[in-house]
Amino acid sequence: MQSISVPELALWRSAKFPHTLIDVRRKLKRKEDGVAIADGQWLDPALWLDWKDTVPATQPVIIYCAHGHELSQGLAATLRAMGIDARYLLGGIEAWRSTGQSVESIKVHDQPAGIP
Repeated sequence: MQSISVPELALWRSAKFPHTLIDVRRKLKRKEDGVAIADGQWLDPALWLDWKDTVPATQPVIIYCAHGHELSQGLAATLRAMGIDARYLLGGIEAWRSTGQSVESIKVHDQPAGIP
């Protein structure tokens, strides 16, 4: 299973390494948290069959959830099986925040149809 650590992702972001960042926290958890990693896109994990084919295969994809467990790992594995270089964030957004990485407030009602 491919993963990426918080320090690795922070380095990618500071170096502007091309990647797609996808937040797959459940809707209620995301709303409770009220924050997200900047420049990511939330896609409802309950609707993954609707959006899986819109994920670009042209650059690495980083999937994160609340804690980096089953949800992000499972979706990363599914995307990898489809030929996409997908990785899950170790420890999820909780690890990201606990190391002092920046987050931004979210608009909880925005649900994009897919990845542009």
